[in-house]
Amino acid sequence: MNFVQLLLPDFSLILCGYLVCRYTPLDRSVWQPVEGLVYYFLFPVLLFQSVTKSPLDFAAASSLLAAGLLMALAAIAMAYSLPYLPWIGKHIDRREHAASAQVAFRFNTFIALALADRLAGAQGLLLIALLIGFCVPLYNVAAVWPMARHAQRGFARELLRNPLIIATVSGLAANLLGFSMPAWIEPAVTRIGAASLALGLMAAGAGMQFASLASAKTLAVALLGIRHLATPLVAMLLARLFHLDATQATVLMAFSALPTASSAYVLAVRMGYNGPFVAGLVTLSTLLGMASLPFALGVLLPR
Repeated sequence: MNFVQLLLPDFSLILCGYLVCRYTPLDRSVWQPVEGLVYYFLFPVLLFQSVTKSPLDFAAASSLLAAGLLMALAAIAMAYSLPYLPWIGKHIDRREHAASAQVAFRFNTFIALALADRLAGAQGLLLIALLIGFCVPLYNVAAVWPMARHAQRGFARELLRNPLIIATVSGLAANLLGFSMPAWIEPAVTRIGAASLALGLMAAGAGMQFASLASAKTLAVALLGIRHLATPLVAMLLARLFHLDATQATVLMAFSALPTASSAYVLAVRMGYNGPFVAGLVTLSTLLGMASLPFALGVLLPR
C-alpha cells in the first residue's frame, strides 16, 4: 500500500492554506471565522457521523477495545509526564505543553477510516468505529483538561461546552441505541464531513508559522516521538499481550501510527493558546505519518 499517496492530500491542503493566507488577499481576517465554523459545526457533524456510521459489536472486539484503551491511556500518560521528566522537563514551557500535549495522542479520523477500509474492508471499518467511539471522547477530555487547568477555567464547564466531546459522546449513545442516519440526509452530512476535513486542514495551514516550532524544539521532538514511535511500540506489545487476530492487530497498529488530528490546531486557538505552534506540529505529524504507518504495519505488526 502506498501510504505516502494516502497522506499527500492532507499535507497538500495544509500547504494550500499556508500559501493562500500569506500570498493572497484571503489573510487571517478570513480564516479566523472559518476556524469557528469548523470547530463549532463542521467537525462535530463529522465526528457524530463517524461514530454512528457502523454498528458496534463489543463482544466480537472486546480484546481490541481493551488494547486500544490501554494504548490511549499510555499515550496520554507519556504526554502528560513530559514537564516532570528530569532531563527535558526544564526545557518545556508549561503553557505551550498544555496546548500541544494533545498532539501526542489524538489522531486524524478521516485517515483512520480510509486506512481501515483499505486494509480490512467492512470488518476494518467496524473495528475502527469501535476504537473511535471509545477513544475519541477519552482523547478529547485529555486534550481539554490541561488547557482548562492552566487557563484556570472550570474543567467540567469546558467539557460540557466542548462541541467535539458533545458530538462524540452523543454519537456513541446514538450508536448504542441503534440510531442510523436517514438515507435522505446522509449525502448532505457526508458533504459537511468532507468540508470539515478540507477547511480544518487549510485553517491549520493558514495559522502555521514554522518559526514558532524553533521556540520549543524539545517539546516538539518529544510529542512527535510519542505520537509516531513510542505509541506504535506500545501497540505492538498490547497486540501480543491480548493475542489479537490478524485483522484486529492490523487495525490497532494502523490506529497507533496515524498523524495527529487536524482539529488540534482549532481546539488550541479556540481556547486561547498558541495556534501556530500546534499547527506546525500537525504539519510535521502529517509528514511523519508517511514513515510511521509503514513502520508500524510493515515492521512492528505481529505476524
